[in-house]
Amino acid sequence: MPSTRRARIVGSNENEGDTTMRLLLVLAMTCAGAAAAQQVDGNAVRSCFANTPIGETTPDCLGAASNACQDQGFDTTQGITQCIQAETAVWDDLLNAEYKSTRAALADQDAALPDTLLTAQRAWIAFRDAECALDYARWQGGSIRSVVFANCMMVMTARRTLELRDMKGN
Repeated sequence: MPSTRRARIVGSNENEGDTTMRLLLVLAMTCAGAAAAQQVDGNAVRSCFANTPIGETTPDCLGAASNACQDQGFDTTQGITQCIQAETAVWDDLLNAEYKSTRAALADQDAALPDTLLTAQRAWIAFRDAECALDYARWQGGSIRSVVFANCMMVMTARRTLELRDMKGN
């Protein structure tokens, strides 16, 4: 009796067309995201960081670079999200630099403090991710949820960057 099973090529699936479409969509979004990232003025974000007084964690300039990006034609939900993500990327670079600098400063105080900071930073990352996921879930069914999530990530990343800076006792 002949087999009714079809031969299957390793790595292929019946939804190959769906997979191809998803890959094309991701590629298109990546290209659009790269265009939005080019419209975010990283120097404006760095200036915001540098000019924020010690103890201030929510400066008025937070989000200004992504707002300016949106004014350059990225005013759809996807464009707004990408502009916010692009500003967040600059804040994330600043956060990583501040983390390294703060670890070094804390090591000068006490050899155990860098490990304590590492534990705190890992807990903060988990909290940030969970908090922003909650914001996203609260807006389920609405296209605004991606903007809300991106904005949460930006605000929390910027705040933590400033908190790390302030830990050094500047």
